[in-house]
Amino acid sequence: MKSAVLVIDVQSILFDPEPQPFESKVVLNKINEVTKLARAKSVPVIFIQHEQPNSLIEYESGGWALQSSLVTQACDHFVRKTTPDSFLNTNLQNVLNELDVDSLIVCGYASEFCVDTTIRRAAGLGYSVTLVSDAHTTHDKKHASGAQIREHHNATLPDISSFGVKIEAVEADSLWA
Repeated sequence: MKSAVLVIDVQSILFDPEPQPFESKVVLNKINEVTKLARAKSVPVIFIQHEQPNSLIEYESGGWALQSSLVTQACDHFVRKTTPDSFLNTNLQNVLNELDVDSLIVCGYASEFCVDTTIRRAAGLGYSVTLVSDAHTTHDKKHASGAQIREHHNATLPDISSFGVKIEAVEADSLWA
């Protein structure tokens, strides 16, 4: 199996203003650890950025930019998206096909929207998925805290077997152990 790392929506407008997402600094550090190890193992890294015209997350705006502590390299790939689904109306699947990828390692923001939707779509397309259980996050909501939302997705996504591919949740430190 050839894997790629997807870093979803870790953008300035989502991480920098107060209140910040749950464990934002921890998540940013974990993502940098995951991408550093991935590159060392020749695993492609793909940064996915959400955008919306005429908004604070408009393409090439300050809010759209990747969060400043993320480490990127010239060998990384970048995908723009406009919905929670990183595959819908994007070139992500073409990039994955060109890289001959059949397995995804997913981290980023927002656990209950873009991370969840992308994982389910990826599984439906036949990709096995590893959710980095301590490297995705979201903001607290009225109905649940960011910690509860992360815990929920770490527990429920791996229970989906009907796609016919494995979905698992693994801590960053155990990915390549």
